[in-house]
Amino acid sequence: MTTDTLFATETRTPASPAARAAAPAAAVAQRLDFYAPIHKALRSCMLDTLLRCGRLDVQDSAEMQATLGRLDGLLRFCSRHLQHENDFVHPALEARRTGASWRIAGEHVEHQHHIAALGDLAAQLRAAGADSRPALALRLYRQLALFVADNFQHMHVEETAHNQALWATHTDGELTALHDRLLASIPPADMLDDLRWMVPALTPQERAGLLNEIRQTMPPEPFANLVDQLRPHLDHAAWAKLAPAIGLPQQPGLVCFA
Repeated sequence: MTTDTLFATETRTPASPAARAAAPAAAVAQRLDFYAPIHKALRSCMLDTLLRCGRLDVQDSAEMQATLGRLDGLLRFCSRHLQHENDFVHPALEARRTGASWRIAGEHVEHQHHIAALGDLAAQLRAAGADSRPALALRLYRQLALFVADNFQHMHVEETAHNQALWATHTDGELTALHDRLLASIPPADMLDDLRWMVPALTPQERAGLLNEIRQTMPPEPFANLVDQLRPHLDHAAWAKLAPAIGLPQQPGLVCFA
């Protein structure tokens, strides 16, 4: 599956001298962006999980199970993502520009330690007695907030400095081939998890572009099944825009309960 349409950033025709001067930079921004869509998914998942942890009722066992399950999913998502970058993006950068990925690679090691520490805190909270839960839950929430804050800054560097380095050292064909190899390495279950967070986080145009590209690679029935699994995470307005854009009828009834 290729995603050139999804990862192309929209630009407008320059209308002023300043805008005309900025046109070369805008043209660069139209190239394949490895980071923007998956980072939108990660930010969405991080914020959702952080909010759930912040309002957690530690006396409600069902809510505890659901919230910590969501945290487990976030930690797996983050681990997969940094491994994909380590395995595919960083070697490509280092092959053409030695040292380009060193800072981010070092931060990935720190993130792995932070992910493990958050997992340990979640395990402690699961095992704790009622009296110990509030303090542990607050500690978990604060540590998760720091992890999210660090990741937001980290992702900004990747979306700016790393993209510029990739665009400067690779052709469009090389970037597309690299991206396709990365996608091919993702198991179907993990891809579905990624899409669950990515599709709702995209703009309507990006969302339709992604699903239309996926539709070209799948038979009609599996594609319809995929959309059925993603649709509960879209609100009425998002679905009303998406359905005609991907050639599906607008059927009433489903709303978003993320």
